Amino acid sequence: MVSIDSVLVVDERASMPGRGAWVHETPECVDAAIRRRAFVRALRVSGPLDTQTIEQHIQRKG
Repeated sequence: MVSIDSVLVVDERASMPGRGAWVHETPECVDAAIRRRAFVRALRVSGPLDTQTIEQHIQRKG
């Protein structure tokens, strides 16, 4: 996962620039990371992140 313009996006090929964060792609792990603001800390961003893209990606996977 990486942050692009305060939007959290999946970096499946691990090739996007910038700092990345890893999490198990299960709804439980992603929800816990969002709830605990782990992505904000890991990516060292100021302010909130838009996590809708990640939540939709996890729901589609399954």
